[in-house]
Amino acid sequence: MKRVGNLWSNIIDFDNLLFASRKAQRGKRFQENVLRFNYDLEAELFDIQDELMEKTYQPGEYKTFEIYEPKKRMISAAPYRDRVVHHALCNVIEPIFDKSFIYDSYANRKEKGTHKALDRFVKYFRSSQFVLKCDIVKYFPSIDHEILKNLLRRKIKCKDTLWLINLIIDNSNPQIPANEYFEGDDLFTPFERKKGLPIGNLTSQFFANIYLNQLDHFIKDELGIKKYVRYVDDFAVFSDDKLFLKKLRQKIELELEKYRLRIHPVKSQITHATYGENFLGFRIFPNKIRVKSDNLRRARRRMKDLQDDYKNGLKGMDEIGQSIQSWVSHLNYGDTYRLRKDIFRNLVFSQ
Repeated sequence: MKRVGNLWSNIIDFDNLLFASRKAQRGKRFQENVLRFNYDLEAELFDIQDELMEKTYQPGEYKTFEIYEPKKRMISAAPYRDRVVHHALCNVIEPIFDKSFIYDSYANRKEKGTHKALDRFVKYFRSSQFVLKCDIVKYFPSIDHEILKNLLRRKIKCKDTLWLINLIIDNSNPQIPANEYFEGDDLFTPFERKKGLPIGNLTSQFFANIYLNQLDHFIKDELGIKKYVRYVDDFAVFSDDKLFLKKLRQKIELELEKYRLRIHPVKSQITHATYGENFLGFRIFPNKIRVKSDNLRRARRRMKDLQDDYKNGLKGMDEIGQSIQSWVSHLNYGDTYRLRKDIFRNLVFSQ
């Protein structure tokens, strides 16, 4: 496998840092920390550049909060200047890794995304009798730091870039406990290995794709599976042969053990297409698509948050309009005309 070097000058280039700051502020430019950073933007970017060049850069403290979408999750928000650094790094290394990703990996990739993943899922679902739908137990909290670093080193040999990558990974804040035992472990192994990436970081989303890329190639290349879709840690295989999917599940479980991961014992199951299956907030049936109730609650809550943000001057109407259009587009994927009409009927923005 060819490794890539000489990346550092591109990462710390001022134009790249400026581009990173523009990407980092999307949807957030009226937030106080962003306004403060942008007030003296050039000086802030030069400070970051100097710290990276001199290797004195240190990530700041995360702010954490919990969301329920649909289950309880801990979200970690890095300081804004750190988010600029994350974008600067990903601007350069993401294209290198993206070339190695399979076509049917859809999360956090250009020209991919939720709706294209749903399109693929629906196509495969409606042409098969059975689906093996899986998700991974505590995926982000379970990502093993040393395994992740080894996967990154397979592609990158630039020492300065690896220094920054290691710094970001090592400064991950503590996540919820995920202490699974695997073959060869002693009593203390799960507690001694550093693991867990903060949900909310751009780098975490990108690293999460890299971490499961080997599984994608195992399923597609080694096992020769044609109908396979993955979005972060939700993935599905489709077939007309239920026994084949049962045996396939066992092979997937063994492969995931190499990365110290397990699939959820209850949520991961084989379903006949007649009964429908959940994927990315919708329930897919052979002849219709329904929005899940927790996805609908999230839409209502999101509209209420947008009203509050506008009232408090945190967002302008341009950003509000983009967010609303995004949700309309998402809900429009299913048979949701009456639901969308009900949500937006009394939506009023005032200051």
